[in-house]
Amino acid sequence: MPKMKTKKAAAKRFSLTASGKVKYKKMNLRHILTKKSSKRKRNLRKSGYVNPAATGQIKKKLLPYG
Repeated sequence: MPKMKTKKAAAKRFSLTASGKVKYKKMNLRHILTKKSSKRKRNLRKSGYVNPAATGQIKKKLLPYG
């Protein structure tokens, strides 16, 4: 059976941690920043973690060798 291909779009957006969680960069921090509060922008800088229910799907279908 041939190797599975990694979905490159997903590989650019998600990364796996050592404990197996899926990490991603939060959205809404690119433009129109004047109307957003400093607290909101500060929290958007931190990375987010995918819900454990969806982690299996991402690891199996999008990042098979991650």
